[in-house]
Amino acid sequence: MDGYELADRLGSLPGVAPPVLVALTGYGQATDVQRSRAAGFNAHLVKPVDMQELMGLLDRLRPRASTGA
Repeated sequence: MDGYELADRLGSLPGVAPPVLVALTGYGQATDVQRSRAAGFNAHLVKPVDMQELMGLLDRLRPRASTGA
């Protein structure tokens, strides 16, 4: 199972709030970003990840993760 399939399965669980998912990959073409969004990922980061970008993303996603919205 890859991350795309995992995202799809987690997103289809009945009665469970969708998780916050971040794709961390070596693939950064526009089609790769589109594929991760279509699979349910909230963000798409390409390796190597800039730590300031990662920390900013986590700060932006944290309220959503803690409220379950």
